[in-house]
Amino acid sequence: MTKAAQGRVSKTSAASPVSNNLYGLKKIGLRNLGKVYRNLSVPTLTEMAVSRGEGYLARNGALVVDTGKYTGRSPKDKFTVDQNPSTKDIWWGPINQKISVENWDHIFEKVKSYLQYKDVFIFDGFVGRDPRYKLPVRVISEQAWHSLFCQTLLVRPTAEELKNHKTQFTVIDVGRFHGSGAAEGLRKENFTLVNFEKQLVLVGGSEYAGEMKKSAFFLMNYLLPQKNVFPMHCSANAGAKGDTSLFFGLSGTGKTTLSADSRRRLIGDDEHGWSDKGIFNFEGGCYAKTVDLSREKEPEIWDAIRFGSVLENVYVDHATREIDYTDIRYTENTRATYPVDYIDNCVISGMGNHPKNVFFLTFDAFGVLPPISKLSPEQAMYHFLSGYTAKVAGTEAGIDEPEATFSTCFGAPFLAWHPNRYAELLREKIKKHKSQVWLINTGLNGDPASNPDRVSLSHTRALLTAAMEGKLAKASTIKDPVFGLQIPKSCPGIPAKSLLPWNAWRSRKKYVQKSRELAALFQDHFKQFEERVSEEVVAAGPNPGK
Repeated sequence: MTKAAQGRVSKTSAASPVSNNLYGLKKIGLRNLGKVYRNLSVPTLTEMAVSRGEGYLARNGALVVDTGKYTGRSPKDKFTVDQNPSTKDIWWGPINQKISVENWDHIFEKVKSYLQYKDVFIFDGFVGRDPRYKLPVRVISEQAWHSLFCQTLLVRPTAEELKNHKTQFTVIDVGRFHGSGAAEGLRKENFTLVNFEKQLVLVGGSEYAGEMKKSAFFLMNYLLPQKNVFPMHCSANAGAKGDTSLFFGLSGTGKTTLSADSRRRLIGDDEHGWSDKGIFNFEGGCYAKTVDLSREKEPEIWDAIRFGSVLENVYVDHATREIDYTDIRYTENTRATYPVDYIDNCVISGMGNHPKNVFFLTFDAFGVLPPISKLSPEQAMYHFLSGYTAKVAGTEAGIDEPEATFSTCFGAPFLAWHPNRYAELLREKIKKHKSQVWLINTGLNGDPASNPDRVSLSHTRALLTAAMEGKLAKASTIKDPVFGLQIPKSCPGIPAKSLLPWNAWRSRKKYVQKSRELAALFQDHFKQFEERVSEEVVAAGPNPGK
């Protein structure tokens, strides 16, 4: 950092390095640190990230960073400490893996030694916008841009809240520290370790900032069901009359894109809670995929990426500093994070009414699901537990046919309790508040073998609008023969023929065959839940027939 820059930093008390005796760092065992910076301003953090060689500015003013080896989350490298009393609550298995208390202690001691004499950045803020359920968190990181990421994405405190901040959970992010793999109960060198009893999370071995974000979501997924609040991996927006809609979906299904609608106000793009009063955003920002981003198709997101936002792993021309969102040489999972209020028509409070409509988004690469269909409460529970989407043939090495992907509750890596607990919360909420659930296919429309088009964004938006305006609620429907879905026969602005998926196939026989193939995959996946759900929910699933 230049002397001039140092002078500017020193003039701002919040930006000045302080003794690590403050802020309770010794209580968690962090001693002999270098300089400690707490809740720096966005300009200061940006300036420090650039001066420390962590990133550089693109032409639009966003900070561009490279996350190194890991350009996405590593859900198989998340572990939870196996100890009482939380061990009785956790849904143990491939999603929630155990790590022993002894291995936790060993790794934490190494992390504390690693941080000695290093400068660190603190972000004190919250997860959750509802004052009744907001979780005071602290994120300690070794990189300035990681602190900027948290400043941008989590809920920022007011001056008074910062003054009186009492941390309940601390996330320690050491992306450049590597674990020792199996010798420490890990899989590889990277890890996310959650200790509910000590109220600590360790993130190491990966500089991908999304690991910090999702660890906070995992905490809320554990804590909120105990208060009868439904934590959800979904985006949300509100209409002019306050009518709220939720959008559940896995990566690539359009969750962020479809909720950022100029005709509606954005509440949040990824994580929310549903309480007895309504819904609330967990975050203060958005974390959008940017591959193939264009101003024409997604103007709200395009304009939100500016100074104060962070771009991960995008390609930038170093001479012009222009961004090429179509270039995926580093990863297809290029990302941008920005404050939610960078979306012009956002809901500043991050809170909304009970949702009138709930949309389950899926990218169906089999080309058999309709662009929109109406679900009963039992079907909603079935499809929520299924969490289906698919990969398209040719998009990844070794994928020659459509490949179904099931992520329970549209967010399996983040579930702490058994999925049925979340499904019961969904059933309770939609029945009590009379919310209508819809299944939306944003994937292929037609036989995958004939290179069909993806359902157009304009058609999907028109279908969503018709549903949210109540034009589809009482529309005449036709029942899908395999999946039992109720498909509207008409929708304003949409050719009636395109609403029925079999119309996009040259052979009705092949359509039925492919439908049954996908239905069998659904049934096979759902067997794990059959003992815990009612017969009505099991019967609400697809029937592959003979």
